[in-house]
Amino acid sequence: MTSLRAFPAVTAPLSSLTTASFPTRPNSLPQNRLCKFGVKCRYAEAGIKDDSRSPTIDVVADVKSEKVVVLGGSGFVGSAICKAAVSKGIEVISLSSRSGRPTYPGSWVNQVNWISGDVFYANWDEVLVGATAVVSTLGGFGSEEQMKRINGEANVTAVNAAKDFGIPKFILISVHDYNLPSFLLSSGYFTGKRKAESEVLSKYPNSGVVLRPAFIYGKRRVDGFELPLDLVGEPLERILSATENLTKPLSSLPASDLLLAPPVSVDDVAYAVINAVKDDDFFGIFTIEQIKEAAAKVKA
Repeated sequence: MTSLRAFPAVTAPLSSLTTASFPTRPNSLPQNRLCKFGVKCRYAEAGIKDDSRSPTIDVVADVKSEKVVVLGGSGFVGSAICKAAVSKGIEVISLSSRSGRPTYPGSWVNQVNWISGDVFYANWDEVLVGATAVVSTLGGFGSEEQMKRINGEANVTAVNAAKDFGIPKFILISVHDYNLPSFLLSSGYFTGKRKAESEVLSKYPNSGVVLRPAFIYGKRRVDGFELPLDLVGEPLERILSATENLTKPLSSLPASDLLLAPPVSVDDVAYAVINAVKDDDFFGIFTIEQIKEAAAKVKA
């Protein structure tokens, strides 16, 4: 996104304009940078003296280039986000405790800075420098304590690190608001996710993003093997979309959306994240349908 402040125009015949000089652009610029460069024109018409000391015209540009840190970037959802970000020209850093550089095919892998590390002990000065957004895909299952730690505490730690570092946007991949019995919603998985959501929305009230997908499908790699979750998720999504009017009356039944909540493509989740990164007016909690709508805007 680039915005230019207007300055008085200087006009000259195109045939008389021979050179325009611009200083070399630095290799890297901090976020929200103001770039100033001079434009100097020479004229070849008779009677006009070339004065190299003539003042330049200053053009001030507010240039915003995105740089995203993806927590859990080597995982199923995280890698899809990294790939989508690279395809949109966004600089990407991945921080993952599982591994550094993954073995995914494709040239996009070479364009990501893969860092191996634990979010609880990360060197944030190294990870967050120059970032315009942090995306967290952290989450998982296990014992009650493990789920509270990875779904809740790990994300809370990341949100506070990003806020302290001055990162302007935080995006959390959470989970659909299932109409489950309270004893299930009180498990470490769901309480951890909701704790993380509260932290994002509290620390980033005007820029925090929480995506709440249901079952996420795609080709998932586990220990070198590829699980084609799309073989189940894609047709199920189509069936539920086609029968939405028939199944809607059932949505009030307890736990019904375990079966009736439409699955979401991992690519839709990834592109919804890209929409959030690029659109400063995109913030708050986003449901399954809103995730798909946001993804469609970026895919178009």
